[in-house]
Amino acid sequence: MASDTSDGANKLSNGINNLNIMGTSENESISNHHPQNDVENKTEVDLESVKAEWGFDLQELYKLVVKFYKEKSGKAIQLTYSERCHLVALTQQVIHGPYDDAAAASQTLGIMDVVGRDRRLAWQSLGKMSSDEAKLEFIEQLHRLAPTLKPYIEACLADHLHHLQLQEEQRLQQEEEHRLQLQKEQERIQQEEIRRQQEQTKREIQAALNQQTFAQFRSYAEHQFPDNPDQQAVLIRQLQDQHYQQYMQQVYQQQLQRQQQQAALLYERDDAEAGDVIAAAAMWTRRDVAEFKRAVQAEGPNTVLRVGHGETVTVRVPTHQDGSCLFWEFATDAYDIGFGLYFEWTAAEDDAAVTVHVTESDEDDDDDDEDGENCTGDADVERGGGKTGGGRRGGQSRVTGPPQSVIIPVYRRDSHQEVYAGSHTYPGTGVYLLKFDNSYSVWRSKTLYYRVYYTQ
Repeated sequence: MASDTSDGANKLSNGINNLNIMGTSENESISNHHPQNDVENKTEVDLESVKAEWGFDLQELYKLVVKFYKEKSGKAIQLTYSERCHLVALTQQVIHGPYDDAAAASQTLGIMDVVGRDRRLAWQSLGKMSSDEAKLEFIEQLHRLAPTLKPYIEACLADHLHHLQLQEEQRLQQEEEHRLQLQKEQERIQQEEIRRQQEQTKREIQAALNQQTFAQFRSYAEHQFPDNPDQQAVLIRQLQDQHYQQYMQQVYQQQLQRQQQQAALLYERDDAEAGDVIAAAAMWTRRDVAEFKRAVQAEGPNTVLRVGHGETVTVRVPTHQDGSCLFWEFATDAYDIGFGLYFEWTAAEDDAAVTVHVTESDEDDDDDDEDGENCTGDADVERGGGKTGGGRRGGQSRVTGPPQSVIIPVYRRDSHQEVYAGSHTYPGTGVYLLKFDNSYSVWRSKTLYYRVYYTQ
């Protein structure tokens, strides 16, 4: 019996020695894989670079990586025994800190717990590694061993950013709703205050009117319903209400008339001010008509215009940013033509180009029989001196569109006998309108030679 017991003890001792030998081999590989000296030489963790690379801070990133490890271990990722021991040791380092013999002694390992002994040795090999260093080491090791970790974290980051965006949108929406609610509440309070003031004003006006008219209305009611106080009171209230309505209508009409009068005064004041700021134009003539026509024709076809019968040609000349004064010259072939100068108060065209606009007149009441001959008698309507339009110098022309000021009223000029020239200082930024009026001529067309330019 004693011999059997001794043989069993020897076998158990040999088995334990064999396990220790196997464990020592694994432990040596684990220890060689993560030397303590390398761990102790690690630098502090750069938390900002971790967040820049992964999009999460270290604590949140570590939680996601541990979750990934628990979900994918043995499935999407395959790790060796030593790699698993090292990762478990890193988690122990994060939770409990550096390995401590006294703390480890409380966790007794069984004789057959080879895995526990290997994990404890791997934990011990980490030395004084800090918690942040252990987290970063766990993340980097799993990133090296599992290529799918990075896409997993990127998906988590996208979901996290989307969640933050939804929260921000919800916050902005709540703030907007709160702002609108406050605005509505303020508007409601203001409206109630306005109504209260209106009611107060109404009561004060009614009280004043009733005090003035009570004796008169009572006398009238007594005459209408003698010996009937109730009917008298009803009639007095009706008369007072009617009188109040009539009084308020009269007040509103007076306010409207006052506003219209003020607007008219402002308009007239603007007219007067516009007439004051616009300087008078200078005009003169010279006799070299033929020489002027030849010079204009040599400049190009754009300076020679045909003004049809019943038409008015408007030459639009924008003010130039480098100029301060406008000059013009014109002449016609065989007949006179109407001429006037207007100024349109508007922004000058960007290209500052001279443009020509033709309008037809609806006024055909001129009874001239224009036979095509250049008559010189006083009865000839083609004779210079007849007025075709105009207005006070510097006043506002009542036309639709931008406001216009009349600088030179439209008069017929003997431009077939003399060259008409003139100049005008810019009143501001706008467009000059040189109007050549042939609307009074029923049959004759006029050939116009003109030249416009500016000076500084």
